[in-house]
Amino acid sequence: MSFELDRQAFEGLGRLCADAAESCIISAPDPAGMERIEARFHGSAFDPHRHDTYAIGVTLRGVQTFRYRGAARHSLPGQVIVLHPDELHDGGAGTEEGLRYRMLYLEPSMMLDCLGGTALPFVSDGVVTDDTFCATLLSALGPLERELDELFIEDFLAQLVQSLARHAGQPAKALAGTAWRAATLAREYLTENLDRPVRSDELEAITGLDRYALSRHFRAAFSTSPHRFLVMRRLQSARRMIAAGEPLAQIAVEAGFSDQSHFNRQFKKAFGMTPGRWSSLIHGAAAAA
Repeated sequence: MSFELDRQAFEGLGRLCADAAESCIISAPDPAGMERIEARFHGSAFDPHRHDTYAIGVTLRGVQTFRYRGAARHSLPGQVIVLHPDELHDGGAGTEEGLRYRMLYLEPSMMLDCLGGTALPFVSDGVVTDDTFCATLLSALGPLERELDELFIEDFLAQLVQSLARHAGQPAKALAGTAWRAATLAREYLTENLDRPVRSDELEAITGLDRYALSRHFRAAFSTSPHRFLVMRRLQSARRMIAAGEPLAQIAVEAGFSDQSHFNRQFKKAFGMTPGRWSSLIHGAAAAA
């Protein structure tokens, strides 16, 4: 398969990022549970961090280098990057040429129906060479400036799960029905109550499981804990508010954090940079428009 990564497939918004400041991030309009970005960096971009979504993307230009699961990884143009939820990693440009890539951040919950009650597929190497997999990603990452409709997303997720399963190191394990239902109930309750503290006894009442069993089942289903899931959804809400231009101090309160310092620490832990740095990259790209 031939990839004209800087021309036909990535016109419009992507070209804007490439012509903008030295480093920038552009986000796409997406439904809840999905986020698409284009980023351009020179040097080190992200400190070590972890998030509870899949991060699946395509390198467009340069060499993308990162540490993942204890080893250095390198992605060339046209290769696919697959980072499993809650795995520590960093990221940056591997050469002086700089780096340009597009990435999909996908909540595991969006894959529930496609997985049919099995555990999340785990791709251990972090970098995959697969033209079909890449083409599937480009179908969603190419038209970054365009909203994706519901029917497209359903078909895209089905194909994506097939590609992930193909490169997983072992067959997917089935999850018990009780575990699956409890984890789903807890996730829905947490999503509905992002703006306030949620106690363990609330989740016990909702799911019918004690807090320790629920924690095990939730991690088996979504590769993260209920607490971290709640924090990450607040942080994603905060990123949307940053993109909208709200003041960082106000965002910290509205997103449910105790103070600005707490917000800053959690943001950097999750995304590898401070909220202020993220804001400058987002709004620097917007200003270049």
